Amino acid sequence: MGAGDKFENKAEELKGKAKEGVGNATDNEKLQAEGQADQAKAGVKQAGEHVKDAARDVTGH
Repeated sequence: MGAGDKFENKAEELKGKAKEGVGNATDNEKLQAEGQADQAKAGVKQAGEHVKDAARDVTGH
């Protein structure tokens, strides 16, 4: 996983948390859902990158 990918995924996760927080504070269900979706998408990307890293560790490439 490249440092740039890690940064982008973390930024997307934080953006999602911020959206969800604003949605919670304003009782905006749409914004809450968007924030949760952003976080989930970032989590999937991070998991995929971890799998790639693990495969690289096993194969040595």
